[in-house]
Amino acid sequence: MFGKKIVLLCLLLLTLGLVAAIPAAAQDEFVFGMILVGGKNDGGWSQAHYEGGQYVEENVPGAKMVLFENLNAAVSPEATVEGVVQDMVDVGATLIFTTSDEFEEDTTTTAEKFPEVTFINVSGDDTYTGEAPANLGNVMGQMEWGKMIAGCAAALSTETGSIGYLGPLINFETRRLASSAYLGARHCYEQRGMDPASLVFNVTWIGFWFNIPGVTLDPTEVTNTFFDNGADVVISGIDTTEGIVVAGQRAANGENVFAVPYDFAGACELAPDVCLGVPYFHWGPTYKGIVEAIQGGTWESSFDWIGPDWSDINNPDTSAIGFVKGTGLSEEASAVLDAFIAQAAVYAEDPANENTFWLWEGPLNYQDGTEVAAEGSVPAIATLGETPSVWYLEQLLEGMVGASTSE
Repeated sequence: MFGKKIVLLCLLLLTLGLVAAIPAAAQDEFVFGMILVGGKNDGGWSQAHYEGGQYVEENVPGAKMVLFENLNAAVSPEATVEGVVQDMVDVGATLIFTTSDEFEEDTTTTAEKFPEVTFINVSGDDTYTGEAPANLGNVMGQMEWGKMIAGCAAALSTETGSIGYLGPLINFETRRLASSAYLGARHCYEQRGMDPASLVFNVTWIGFWFNIPGVTLDPTEVTNTFFDNGADVVISGIDTTEGIVVAGQRAANGENVFAVPYDFAGACELAPDVCLGVPYFHWGPTYKGIVEAIQGGTWESSFDWIGPDWSDINNPDTSAIGFVKGTGLSEEASAVLDAFIAQAAVYAEDPANENTFWLWEGPLNYQDGTEVAAEGSVPAIATLGETPSVWYLEQLLEGMVGASTSE
């Protein structure tokens, strides 16, 4: 009888142990939401974020991503940031990434309604301006470096001296990225022994981050127009892949044209022979760090504008920004581009250059002639107020062709 009691007690303890293990396992799971403005397989901006979420799942034990893609008026006109967040919170999400400046305002108002949830808005600056609640942070990669490299690759490859820049909508971010590409192009065009003032750098904005039929300009048509008008390289600034697709089609018909896609490391695969390279975001390490900080209780609201790991800009575990060289680059151009990247690294790693960008050195003016930086001076990367800065770039730079505002 005593032996039976021992067996029953052991079974009871084993059962209690299994029951106790269930909530422990649930506590080990970390659910985070990922809200994309485009599709997870768009070959650009949204795919880079989606794969950043996958990186977290692969590298943080128990991490689980809940995804909502195509939160935009064209695909999901009835959906809202708040409604999507509510659905994610209902399935256990305690962290939400909203991955577009399209979501900036709605993320801030939604974060106020969910104070126990942490929000990260990508590319916004409400934490910098002081408008964000304590549970909201902002993250952005310093793609200005990647765009300078892209501009250099384009300038090293153009034979017509004309480069097209396929822009999305017009705001601070898109102006500074297009301008960074222009500065890189001017620098490397001059390195070829060419007059940088003769370089044509034409920006056309389609009106949104990607094509919305009947609302935006068609990026396929815009890219074709660039080539028809004499450009032989198109740099993409939009979320999707039309630039390189069109370049590949025209090259297949015998034209000597090239493209620099954007956002996603694998974008060159669509037309490798015409691809000069791709500046891309790698969100995984940053997102992983945020998750681990939340789990460890050390996360605080902040504005984080993250540069490359200059020891290896393509290190998948450390670098937020990278550049994959394309097979469309000539051997000579590839060597010059490597030297350009090395020069950028030397500049960026010099403490004397903290909070500035290479090539953003005066004299620099806006298109209307307003001074951005006097000769020998460098604008700050971000300042509030009337002082010109890279983050709050009010216009395109002098020498660029294209609109600086949507008015």
